[in-house]
Amino acid sequence: MLRERRLHGEGAASALRSLKGRTVNYSLPPGRTPAREDGWHVDSLRRTLARERPGDPEPGGAWDIACRLVRDYQFPEPGILRALYRRDDALLGRNILLEGRFLGLRFDMGVRITSVTDDLRGTDDTAQRVWGWGYRTLQGHLEEGELHYQVIKYPRTGDVEFLITGYSRRAPIRNPVVRAGFILFGRMTQRRFYRASADRLHSLTRAELLGTPPTRPQPSPAGDSLVVVPGGSDAA
Repeated sequence: MLRERRLHGEGAASALRSLKGRTVNYSLPPGRTPAREDGWHVDSLRRTLARERPGDPEPGGAWDIACRLVRDYQFPEPGILRALYRRDDALLGRNILLEGRFLGLRFDMGVRITSVTDDLRGTDDTAQRVWGWGYRTLQGHLEEGELHYQVIKYPRTGDVEFLITGYSRRAPIRNPVVRAGFILFGRMTQRRFYRASADRLHSLTRAELLGTPPTRPQPSPAGDSLVVVPGGSDAA
C-alpha cells in the first residue's frame, strides 16, 4: 500500500521540485530530425474516440471531454504510468514527475511540457480542429525524446480522434540491472503504454458521454496544488 501511494508523499513532492533545475537530456544537430537509422524509435498511433455533430466542437461533447482528460493527464494506463504535477503551473513549461511501473518496481522520470497546440488546420474537407501538448525528457529519465498528445476533430464528419506521436531512444543507464531490463522490456512496455492509454481515453470519453461523473486529478496530501494522476471520478 505504501508503494502504491508513494507519489502522495513529501519525497515525491521534493523530487518534482528538483526538476526545475534539470535540462532536456538530449540534443539534435541543427536541421536534423530524429530517424530510425540514427537509433531513434519514431512512433504514431491513432484512436477514434467518438463522433459528434459536424462543425465546431460541441460544448461538453467528445472533443471537449477528451481535451480536458488530456490536459489533466488522466488518460495514462495507471498500471504502467502515474504522475505528479502542480496544477497551478501553466501548462506550457509545466514539469511532471512520471512514475514508471514494471514488475513491482517504480522508476521516477522527469519531463517538461515544451509545446501546446491549439489550431484549426486545413480548409473545407481537410479541416482539422487540433488541441494538445508535448513534452521532452529531462536529465535522469530512462529515455531521451519527445512525445505529443493531440485531440482532433474533423468538422466535416464530426469524428473525434486521439493521436500520439513522438520519438525516443534509451538514455544512458548506470545501473546494469535496470539497463538490462530496459533493453529487454522497455520497447514492449512503451508500445503497450501507447495502446492502453489510447484505449483508456476512449473508454473515459465514452463513459462521460453516457453520464458517468468526470474523472479528476487527485489532490496530494503534500499540498501546494499538487495532484496525482490518473485520479478518480467525481462520484468516488
